Amino acid sequence: MPPLRTALLQSSGQLGDVAANLKVLDEAAARAAATGAGLLVAPEMFLTGYAIDADTHRLAEPADGPSAEAVAAVAVRHGLAVAYGYPERDGDRVYNAAQLIGADGTRLANYRKTHLFGDFETTWFTPGDRPVVQADVDGLRVGLMICYDVEFPENVRAHALAGTDLLLVPTALMHPAEVVAEAVVPVRAFENQLYIAYANRTGPEGDFEFVGLSALAGPDGTARARAGRGEELVTGDADPDLLRASRAENPYLRDRRPALYTSLV
Repeated sequence: MPPLRTALLQSSGQLGDVAANLKVLDEAAARAAATGAGLLVAPEMFLTGYAIDADTHRLAEPADGPSAEAVAAVAVRHGLAVAYGYPERDGDRVYNAAQLIGADGTRLANYRKTHLFGDFETTWFTPGDRPVVQADVDGLRVGLMICYDVEFPENVRAHALAGTDLLLVPTALMHPAEVVAEAVVPVRAFENQLYIAYANRTGPEGDFEFVGLSALAGPDGTARARAGRGEELVTGDADPDLLRASRAENPYLRDRRPALYTSLV
């Protein structure tokens, strides 16, 4: 099975302008496809911007709403899967969500952020309650989570135990938490023997300052691709052969003793 070339869109788009952000996504998908990428990952809340505050409920859409249809058209037009963050409306509730759409336009998976970060998120969003959401993309088992979720070891370990090969993490990492992108994400990939595609926002937005540093981290604990601080599209390969060899060498999952960990729950 060939590697899955994965493109990370590091951009904050235009705050509150869904149409403009769909255009940025379309342009990024064209550039990603030209590199041979089969998957494009955009940041947390990419469709609307992050710091939308009172506009959160106005801009929120159902998982199968018009923006999902627009992203599906992007995926089909450029022949690659697309994962993106957006505010999801479900009845009276709004979730900080991420959706994965296949290259044929099919909605493959939708995830609601389980660990909300800070007063902004806890004010405007309802936390999700399903920690492991997966789909298959080009032969790899792909999982979804969002930003703060990856900072909880239990979350990523649950994906590892469920067989996730490539974990997609649309994110909105802020200064001064650069250590998460630089150190925590590669360690999570190593200790759980999977790839992590961590796609961040960049620059100032409202009261926030996003730090970039998007990365595709491999099971060997290295960044197979790494962005700087500005607007950027970076690509790297999620290689199933490397993953298979690394898992054969690394004993973490095999040497676990779950009976000793009952105090964790």
